[in-house]
Amino acid sequence: MHNPNFSSGPCSKRPAWGLDALKDAAVGRSHRSNLGKEKLARAISETKRILGIPDDYLCGLMPGSDTGAFEAAMWSLLGPKPVTILVWESFSEGWATDISKQLKLKPTVMTAGYGKIPDLTAIGWTNDVVFVANGTTSGVKVPHWDWIPANREGLTLCDATSAAFAMEIDWTKIDALTFSWQKCLGGEAAHGMLVLSPRAVSRLESYDPPWPMPKIFRMKKGGKVNTGIFVGDTINTPSMLCVEDYLDALTWAEKIGGLKGLIAKSEANLKIVEDWVARNPWAALLAADKAIRSNTSVCLTVADPKVAALPKGEQEKFLKGLASELGKKKLAYDINAYRDAPPGFRFWCGPTVDGTDLKTALDELEKAYKK
Repeated sequence: MHNPNFSSGPCSKRPAWGLDALKDAAVGRSHRSNLGKEKLARAISETKRILGIPDDYLCGLMPGSDTGAFEAAMWSLLGPKPVTILVWESFSEGWATDISKQLKLKPTVMTAGYGKIPDLTAIGWTNDVVFVANGTTSGVKVPHWDWIPANREGLTLCDATSAAFAMEIDWTKIDALTFSWQKCLGGEAAHGMLVLSPRAVSRLESYDPPWPMPKIFRMKKGGKVNTGIFVGDTINTPSMLCVEDYLDALTWAEKIGGLKGLIAKSEANLKIVEDWVARNPWAALLAADKAIRSNTSVCLTVADPKVAALPKGEQEKFLKGLASELGKKKLAYDINAYRDAPPGFRFWCGPTVDGTDLKTALDELEKAYKK
């Protein structure tokens, strides 16, 4: 059965997913019960195992999806050192706004346009550095992790929400990293994960921010890190239905080969899009440089001079019309480019997407454009 879901968040469920996957959910039970704690602890331990997170790193469940987890990291860790923020798409631009206007830290902002990435060799590592591993709205990812020195003075804060479970992460280069269940594993929304290195824990325990700290960001108790958060004693009440769904996704991930299998599926999906673009000169990949091209949030633009010459509003209207046509035929949903990105299309190509579904959608897009 064809699956037309290509949204970049919440993303497509795993193949053959059904409501039966939730039959053992601890609904109507306290998340503080033995059953609730066991499921939350298992979600954390399986996350660490599949992602290869080091034993001395903490991993915990946070409220508010990736946004809540990343805000908690910024509000709790930033301040003692100057801050550099790398901006090349809309979400990192949002983090820059929060750092400057809410935390008032006057960061150094290094920017690049959609489809590009800032000069990673120009970063000063006496600073804390904030960045996204993958630009969900721009189709750009970091090319590798070698640009982060092992002997850095500052901390690295990485928003990896559309990278975790689909791209390799060098944990020696990470101090705080966040992601949500709703991206690469197709889990449900509203829950985020936060990973902290020993260096980040040391900062957390030695530093008290000058600003008021909302309850859902508080990770200390008695001046020390609240370790309960990182074994399943969550700050607020999680949805046990969503927890069960995440556990199901983790079980599926293990069945298809763990992290290597997940990465291979996503990279194979990117290759399908790349081959299709090679056959369709009217289309182009927003990230022209293959080294920084995302294998999850793959963004397309239109290279046809006739369309490119149209005013932006008319381009958007024309391309949204094509996307709407595919939606009406139940062949591809939610493939419009992000609202702040250049006009075009965006196909989620994470590991829960089946390549045959992607080929069907792209072939229909080709027919619709030519018509």
